[in-house]
Amino acid sequence: MIELSIPGFGDVQLKYLVSDFTGTLSVGGKLYKGVSKKIDAVSMFIKVYILTADTFGTAIKELERQKCEIKVLSGENIDIQKEQFVKHLGAENVIAFGNGLNDRLMLKVAKIGVLVMLDEGCATEALLSAKVVVKSPLDAFDLILDPNRLKATLRF
Repeated sequence: MIELSIPGFGDVQLKYLVSDFTGTLSVGGKLYKGVSKKIDAVSMFIKVYILTADTFGTAIKELERQKCEIKVLSGENIDIQKEQFVKHLGAENVIAFGNGLNDRLMLKVAKIGVLVMLDEGCATEALLSAKVVVKSPLDAFDLILDPNRLKATLRF
């Protein structure tokens, strides 16, 4: 668990990372360079879940050696499935990474929603649902690995 107190934002106890895969941790279905090491580093402190509709069909292969649990979602309402998963874990203990329209509810309900903007861009509604915006998944993971970065961004 990661605990910190952010002036004006409040106390934070992060037990879980819930992340999208496509466009958030990968570009064109391929894991972004350096993400493997970051997943393993973060998994030493908090449980990592990857929730994805897996647009390119590559998530399981790309993440097979990582210390994370992968859930490939299907059917309708992927956005609601992601939101319900975060709520089930206890949203107050979740940091979530995403970029797409189907991530917006998860980003909004999580204690800390982080929008990751890679080459595939991001949905405006996801952007408006996040508390933090970063330019790469490496930056997103570094918010966890160096919690003072979160504090610097979210403090009043």
